[in-house]
Amino acid sequence: MAEPTPAPGSLTLPVTEEELLVGRRRVDTQHTLRVRKEVQAEPVEWQGETTVETVHVERVPVGRVVDRVPEVREDGEVTVIPVVEERLVVTRELVLVEELRLLRRREQRPAVARTTLRRERVVVERQDPATGQWAPEDGH
Repeated sequence: MAEPTPAPGSLTLPVTEEELLVGRRRVDTQHTLRVRKEVQAEPVEWQGETTVETVHVERVPVGRVVDRVPEVREDGEVTVIPVVEERLVVTRELVLVEELRLLRRREQRPAVARTTLRRERVVVERQDPATGQWAPEDGH
């Protein structure tokens, strides 16, 4: 195809068109982040009181015939536990052989407990691509 011949006295202007192409691509910026977790241990001491309960057992011989098994009873601070046995005689009878008397005593004693409490701290660091050194990230 032949190009048209311009008319005398006319001016020919070239027409151009620009196109813009927009896209995305992943670029390695040479910035590396590192996240570390540090554990800090702190020894602590607790002071307070603990309760210690001791029981003194006293065996009290009774040797008395009873009609039925006596109930466990409280006598002030003492718990009385009856102990019976059956004995074969002409008839069967319950004999209260002994009583266990339990006396409870409570006392407060000072107590100290030692333990370690742990706390975690997270450190975010960025690697400098020029030096390879790690520096803390300022969080901004």
